[in-house]
Amino acid sequence: MQERRKGTRHNISFPIRITWKNDEGQEIMQEGLTENVGPHGTLVFLPRNLPNVTSKVTLTVTENPQEELSFAVQVIRVERNAAHPQVAFHLTDSLRLWQKKVWEYAGELLNAEKPEDFDDWN
Repeated sequence: MQERRKGTRHNISFPIRITWKNDEGQEIMQEGLTENVGPHGTLVFLPRNLPNVTSKVTLTVTENPQEELSFAVQVIRVERNAAHPQVAFHLTDSLRLWQKKVWEYAGELLNAEKPEDFDDWN
């Protein structure tokens, strides 16, 4: 299988909110956490309701309550694992804003982390 990802994925948990309309037209809101953030999308853990593949939804990154960032995304994959349900999203607009405010920010946070001290058990 050929790798289709473009760019580095940052393994980071940002709080997010997803909103979409179900088949009956009812608005659904679900909160979750990113599993990883890439330059064109994200993989998200959602504990309950999952949108369907190809659904267009609004993803809001709520990491900074003073500057919540919302993006139009499309569902490209759903993992309906009862223990750890996940949804993969691909951005459909505001790609530059995503890359600067979310993807690059995630990389900066991870690069600034201090490595854990090595514990010598001897």
